[in-house]
Amino acid sequence: MPRLTGTITGGNSRQTYDEFERVVTVRLQRASLEAADKASRNALRTLRGDMAGAGLGRLGNAMDQASDLQGGRGVHDRGGGAWSASGGVFIRTRSPRSRGAIEAYTQGASIQPARGRWLWIATTAIPSKAGRERMTPESYVRNGFTRKIGPLIPLKSVNGYPLLAIENVGVSLAGKPRSAKSLTKTGNARKGQAKRDLVIAFYAIPATSRAARVDAVSVMVRAQSELQPLMNRAIGRTK
Repeated sequence: MPRLTGTITGGNSRQTYDEFERVVTVRLQRASLEAADKASRNALRTLRGDMAGAGLGRLGNAMDQASDLQGGRGVHDRGGGAWSASGGVFIRTRSPRSRGAIEAYTQGASIQPARGRWLWIATTAIPSKAGRERMTPESYVRNGFTRKIGPLIPLKSVNGYPLLAIENVGVSLAGKPRSAKSLTKTGNARKGQAKRDLVIAFYAIPATSRAARVDAVSVMVRAQSELQPLMNRAIGRTK
């Protein structure tokens, strides 16, 4: 019976394997970079949407996203053939007020007076801002509102908490909030305003708290769960 014989030689199999491994590694790295970038973008979009839905307006715009894909940074070499690709969401604003608000509404917070016993809250009779500052009794005086509206007079509420009021001011006839202004030199209200003998400018509370409105941890966990399917799809597109 005739026999068929053949010889298999190793040739340069190591070089072939190394080239195959390099090609596979490059595709995996590119897919990982794309998946990490996409997942972090999705997380940012979700967080901004959740913040807007929780009544926090455009506070989410103070956040941004970054990944190793951006700027051509590439994967991180961990040594020994190991590497990693990452993406994330961060607070980009330098405003302490915005940073504090994001932390409070994603983690919850107890707000204590920085100085003294009381937290002072501006009423809707006066502006909410003094320049770029939050309106407080100190910023009210510092920014000249004692002249623009009137000096603050200490009073007490029915619960014993302190109040700060302003005597003899004008307020909007149409009921527009934050419209209080000083009277004219003749003691009359300005055009479009009515004279009031007394308005409350600030009320005081000992402390307050803010409950978390957005579950940032759940959003990021969900983004992590998306990485594998995003990477699988990205592998099919990379070369």
